Amino acid sequence: MKLPLSVADVRSRIKPGDLLAPAAFLIVTAGLLFILADRSGWDASRVLNFYTFFLTFVAIYAMFALGLNIHWGYTGILNFGVMAFFLLGAYTAAIITKPPASGDFVEYIGGYGEKLAFLPFLNSEEWLPFLFGMATAAVVCGILAFLVSIPAMRLREDYLAIVTIGIAELLRRITIEEQWLVNGTRGLPGIPRPLGGLVEPGDYRFVLLGIVVVVLMIVYFAVERGIRSPWGRVLRALREDELATAASGKNVFSFKSQSFVLGAMIMGMGGALYAYAFSALSSDTFNHFFATFLIWAMLIVGGPGNNKGVVLGAYVVWGFWNITLLLQGYDMPGVIATRIPFIREFVVGVLILLVLLLRPQGLMPEVRRVSIWVERHTKATSGLAQESAEQTETPSN
Repeated sequence: MKLPLSVADVRSRIKPGDLLAPAAFLIVTAGLLFILADRSGWDASRVLNFYTFFLTFVAIYAMFALGLNIHWGYTGILNFGVMAFFLLGAYTAAIITKPPASGDFVEYIGGYGEKLAFLPFLNSEEWLPFLFGMATAAVVCGILAFLVSIPAMRLREDYLAIVTIGIAELLRRITIEEQWLVNGTRGLPGIPRPLGGLVEPGDYRFVLLGIVVVVLMIVYFAVERGIRSPWGRVLRALREDELATAASGKNVFSFKSQSFVLGAMIMGMGGALYAYAFSALSSDTFNHFFATFLIWAMLIVGGPGNNKGVVLGAYVVWGFWNITLLLQGYDMPGVIATRIPFIREFVVGVLILLVLLLRPQGLMPEVRRVSIWVERHTKATSGLAQESAEQTETPSN
């Protein structure tokens, strides 16, 4: 008969490091909710509205971090050009979903939103163009990643980082200089939102949160399934030792390209969700700090090679980022109040430094697994062995 675990057994199995992840989550949540409640005069509806908005962008940034985790956390690809796929996914989804350009100050290619709602039932104009927009964003980012991977995947890590930064900056300059492409510095306002016409504007934030969370969950479980497959084991082998992996007969270039393309497609989907969430895009949004550095911070803080840790890292980093923003509402010395934007960046840098010094593997380190099939077989075997042992036990008189 299996006896329940005692308190001493539970304490012996829990390590101090295991408490860091829940502690970080609770600290950020408590700090954020307290400041929100205090700033709003303890108005529950205003707190709920802001927290819903906060969770929406946590989920969107978690998408980018999951894509980067495939690149760096599992394969060891040093991608400092996250902004390229962020930007490309967002603008692609926008121009696919928007109606044709009209007016003297609005100019962009695409504008297929009205044509994509071709189903005469189920209010297809409320959801079908957005599915096409997200799918097109993922495909376009995948094509770009494949083209970049042809020369870049044969480079060393430092040169690969330089190439990805260059591609990101090149795309940013194109969107700014080529006015006819995506309206240049004027941006793209009025991007339609999925299911936006089916609910009241005041309630749409909850619908948007639900859409983003559902997409994140689908991507998360798909990535988990892939990483725990033989394909994922090859990626981890590449990260550890490319020469040994090549010596075992694996095509290093092919697997690295596959990883790079998959991660880029996920980032493109995140960019599409970002465009739909904001309902407007501007070239000022896309800079290397906001669209690359913060995502790297989320990966480092959460834990490379752990998808749960990546999601937690997005929550913690974005939480600290918003907490420092909300502090602007308090009376502070002028020398501090005027420097809050720089303090925000400083806080994120200190957070990364503390994690690298005290917990370099992140809040949730990578869990070493062999295979999902091996785990199931091991559990089944151990369960049968335990059942057999219980059946052979005889009660003592």
